[in-house]
Amino acid sequence: SLPSLQAAEFALVAQQAALSAVHRALPQISAAADVMADAVRAHKMLHYTAAGSSGLMALADCCELPGTFGISSETTRFHMAGGVPSDGDMPSFTEDDAEAGEDVGNAAGFGDAFLVLSASGTTPYAISAAKAAKGNGAKVVAVANNPNTPLLECGDVSICLPTPPEIVAGSTRLGAGTAQKAALNIVSTLMGTRLGHVYQGMMVNVVADNAKLKGRAAKMVSVISNVSEQTAYATLEMTKGQVKPAILVAAGQSIEQAETLLAKHLGHLKPCFEEIKN
Repeated sequence: SLPSLQAAEFALVAQQAALSAVHRALPQISAAADVMADAVRAHKMLHYTAAGSSGLMALADCCELPGTFGISSETTRFHMAGGVPSDGDMPSFTEDDAEAGEDVGNAAGFGDAFLVLSASGTTPYAISAAKAAKGNGAKVVAVANNPNTPLLECGDVSICLPTPPEIVAGSTRLGAGTAQKAALNIVSTLMGTRLGHVYQGMMVNVVADNAKLKGRAAKMVSVISNVSEQTAYATLEMTKGQVKPAILVAAGQSIEQAETLLAKHLGHLKPCFEEIKN
């Protein structure tokens, strides 16, 4: 019954209220980022697991890791109840398939990071996956929008995002989905930062595999090392498109020196530059 503009404002306020739940969960979100970063450093797998709308939030985050942070797709896995829909039809009954969830969890290896999401916190597929993954020695990050739920009890790190009631009852793609996506954005960004894949606000581990990204990579090298873009392109050619080594080469290091510095400092550029200055 509201005019369109007022309805839109009402919906926006509800989305903003959902984000307040993320603020309260920041300590757990930070801990989850540590779990993910530890898994990547140890050459373990990152698994994202969910059903329904939560699955779509998880899919977006998982698929953005290679392009944003250069996390190899060979080290990420995405598991969605019933599989990823290709025609817009997302059956809801698949979330009750506890056996399928258990099979997913049994694919986890020791030391893997296993992110499991469920708005209700009671989804059988998600709970079975979390329990099986934990039984196989994976570290489980559980994300749910209801407190004191079975999924949260399964987590080594449990992120509760207690969002207010949805403006469309039962539609977890709204407030719950917004909170989940924001939490995942923060978790994966913190992970990338802790791995040294962000420097001075730039994604220095990007895989420059198209014209746009090659230009972005050259600009990063140019800005960070204070060289011309022509020099930046030349150093990227020398390092086969790898941005971090190119930055150090542009700063006066040989390729071998750049690789040694990055290995010594676990891929973080800041201590590399501090060593060069000293």
